[in-house]
Amino acid sequence: MKKEHIFKSTSFKELINHAIAFLEGTPVESLPPSTRFSGSGVYVLYYFGNCKVYEGIYGEPHLPIYVGKAVPPGWRQARMRSDENDGSLFRRLSEHARNIASTDNLSLSDFRCRFILFAYDESDLVGTVEAALIRKYNPLWNSFIDGFGNHDPGSGRYDQAKSEWDVLHPGREWANRLRGVSPKSENILKKIKNYKR
Repeated sequence: MKKEHIFKSTSFKELINHAIAFLEGTPVESLPPSTRFSGSGVYVLYYFGNCKVYEGIYGEPHLPIYVGKAVPPGWRQARMRSDENDGSLFRRLSEHARNIASTDNLSLSDFRCRFILFAYDESDLVGTVEAALIRKYNPLWNSFIDGFGNHDPGSGRYDQAKSEWDVLHPGREWANRLRGVSPKSENILKKIKNYKR
């Protein structure tokens, strides 16, 4: 009976691969991009610095350290598909830039990004393309080191522990307020040593 419910589509795979190839052909931009733009979609971040933690892993222009998405308000509740005037993707990249710039051991100038914008019906592909890129590249800050995309948990929730990312890269003001038992840096470094691309 299960066989009768399994959906397969070669055209769906082709569509996702087409979107990924399109993203990989877009220009590499500064982080955040120098020109403000509107729209939502999927992005990848590249690292070209010399932080010892990532020695021998990053520096190649085709290997992202992080993959993410930005969706317009109401997207998760299916209240809207897209809004061409919404600047969610640019805002998300700018937020990442501020987080990186706030650290003690990363330099924002060592980061670049690529992105793809989805409008109209294509905005339904945002989550799928993000997941496909994560599967393809296994980015370190998605799959091994937790916490880069975290937000300030807000007042009254600072009993949480710092994320692995905040232990490795201290400096985010709100993360400094977290009082929980943080992961040990030696265990995080061991995970990075075992990281497989």
